[in-house]
Amino acid sequence: MTTLTEPASRRPALTASRLRVVLLCDIMDGAQQRFLDAYEQLRHQVAAVPGHVSDQLCQSIEDPSQWLITSEWESAQPFLAWVDSAAHRAMVKPLHGCVRDTRSLRFSIMRETSGAETFDGPAPVTDGIVRHALTFTVKRGSERVVAGILAGYTSPAARVDGHTRLCRTSLFMRGNRVVRAVEVAGDLGAALRHVAQQPEVRAVEEAINPYLEEDRDLGDPESARSFFMRAALPAVHHVAAPGAPGEVVRHALLYPVRPGCGSAVAGLLARQDRLAMEEGTHPLAASTVFQREDTVVRVVDLAAPAESVPGLALGTVGPRAAAVLGRLVELGGHDLRSGPGTDRFRAECEMALVTDRRAKDA
Repeated sequence: MTTLTEPASRRPALTASRLRVVLLCDIMDGAQQRFLDAYEQLRHQVAAVPGHVSDQLCQSIEDPSQWLITSEWESAQPFLAWVDSAAHRAMVKPLHGCVRDTRSLRFSIMRETSGAETFDGPAPVTDGIVRHALTFTVKRGSERVVAGILAGYTSPAARVDGHTRLCRTSLFMRGNRVVRAVEVAGDLGAALRHVAQQPEVRAVEEAINPYLEEDRDLGDPESARSFFMRAALPAVHHVAAPGAPGEVVRHALLYPVRPGCGSAVAGLLARQDRLAMEEGTHPLAASTVFQREDTVVRVVDLAAPAESVPGLALGTVGPRAAAVLGRLVELGGHDLRSGPGTDRFRAECEMALVTDRRAKDA
């Protein structure tokens, strides 16, 4: 039997990195019954969403207008795929007329205790940095103009408040797809709201609006919310070598994932990164995998030229992993069994760096 005092390395692991979602709701006066009716309908619909495990509805014992909806999911991926969908927006519409304000919080389940047994989840974030990305597409033919706009903006103030600051923003493009990866110390939501309010950032966002494939109006709260939900590309994995890295170069790869294989690709890349870190002989300084549905981006810091370590740069440490990746992505005729073939495919996946900015005290 495993006890609470048993070393973490000997405790059984959770079968997946499960997710706990907490939704705080402030209900309008006189709207309690409408809220309960809406929830009663909603909970059956949510229970049918793949990846949903359970949910609970709670009411504050101190303020009856304050309600809490908690739900558990098999992992972050199915929840994020659902919450970013048009089906979700239609599903929660009945709540809009009875809720004054909401706040959504999302947590990975790091450790679970059942009786005398303890189960461990993924490794916790211990450097205090939240990593997140946004992705969107621009109209074909406008890529050069958009890259120029995105490269030339004035950086906003890094410090948000006493708890939160922007640490780094890396912006990449491949074809007509833009990926903006951010690193934040503190509250990600507060940082994103802070950035959106800065005049230099608002000017850039307005400048690229005519070139976007999907229209948006960031001045309209509903349009802005819809855009950021569609654009969200959450970090599902991160590893970093211990100690301060030396001179490294940041790369981003956008993988041509076969339909329905996004989670499998992200999982494979995460396992390969962990293996490379455990071996400790590779020039891998850090790696973050971002994924939503079949959009998978890996941002990697290397202490060697990418072409000199094509397998590591691509995220495949050995031939078996390369064979697995080859079944999950569209190879376009490339052969991952050879070094040159792997490097050509890596170069095809590589995104162009538009700008990479660090805060002065980061």
